[in-house]
Amino acid sequence: MNESSVGEMNINDDTQSVEAMLTALGDPMRRKVFAFLRSCCCAVAVDEETGEARPVCSITVGEVCCAVPVAPATVSQHLKALREAGLIVTERDGKYIRCGVDPRALDRLAAYFSTDTNCC
Repeated sequence: MNESSVGEMNINDDTQSVEAMLTALGDPMRRKVFAFLRSCCCAVAVDEETGEARPVCSITVGEVCCAVPVAPATVSQHLKALREAGLIVTERDGKYIRCGVDPRALDRLAAYFSTDTNCC
């Protein structure tokens, strides 16, 4: 594979990643759940060596369920969709599951909507 095709593949992968995020955020209740998580300032640590993200001192899925006016099973499904789209990270902490917004997802979305494009 030559250098330019590798660059194209990265751009396409990133575009697909952003498309998955936008699709997940297309649901109004998912946007509410995501906005709630963002407003909680849930800390997420990113390991610089492995690139793995994990919630630190963040809220639990149960706390999200209490804050969003839908059934807990529905909240769980919305959290799953947000996690699969790469918008949030979750981690089991004993009997709890903690969750938080992945800061890398916010960076990808910001870069996607950046005005630093060469159009027109």
